[in-house]
Amino acid sequence: MAVVFEKPKSLLDAPLHYCPGCTHGIIHRLVAEAIDSLGIQGETIGVAPVGCAVFAYNYFDVDMIEAAHGRAPAVATGIKRANPSKVVFSYQGDGDLASIGMAETVHSAARNENITIIFVNNAIYGMTGGQMAPTSLPGQVTQTSPYGRDTSHCGWPVRVSELLATLEGPCYIERVAVNNPANVRKAGKAIKKAFENQINKKGFSFVEVISACPTNWGMTPDKALEWIDEAMIPYYPLGVYKDRTAEEEKA
Repeated sequence: MAVVFEKPKSLLDAPLHYCPGCTHGIIHRLVAEAIDSLGIQGETIGVAPVGCAVFAYNYFDVDMIEAAHGRAPAVATGIKRANPSKVVFSYQGDGDLASIGMAETVHSAARNENITIIFVNNAIYGMTGGQMAPTSLPGQVTQTSPYGRDTSHCGWPVRVSELLATLEGPCYIERVAVNNPANVRKAGKAIKKAFENQINKKGFSFVEVISACPTNWGMTPDKALEWIDEAMIPYYPLGVYKDRTAEEEKA
């Protein structure tokens, strides 16, 4: 019988620790599928964050390094510069990347470091119990904004893809989601392209993935997927925000 669906070789056979309905597992699979498809498993080095994906090193069957909180882009930069033939990626959440790690993110993009960053945006701090994140929506209820995010007091959410797209350096920036099969397929293509850009020495590639956090959103898994369509995507529109390679091809 022909095998039409199986676990990617770049994922270890280990139970995931994520909450029911969390979409980190889907994103892990997409990253692993891209690595398998490109035949780079033995050449890939991943950098795990501090956050819900802190145990990513238990799931990817590639060399992995744990970074201090927010420092994954800096660690990835060091690894890539010391080992330019390797394919280096960081996998980070919105607290790790868009809060304590914002400086590392912005400057690695500005320098056009030839690395790949997978940014998981679920609009909340997941691992620490559901506090407001830099990406929490206006009016969103969290543990530290029980009456909803007040923009007059807490400021506005950070749209990271749009911010990075204003820089001259980055090669490729795209925002995707994983709340339905069509979006999952598009997300897989974006992640694969981000790795291809690095292999082809194009420079900094950044894929933002809108993800669900049913536990800290206080929703059922199916409602959380609906909320992505109803609230997250209108505020964080999907699409390509920068693609220098495509622009060069058109020229």
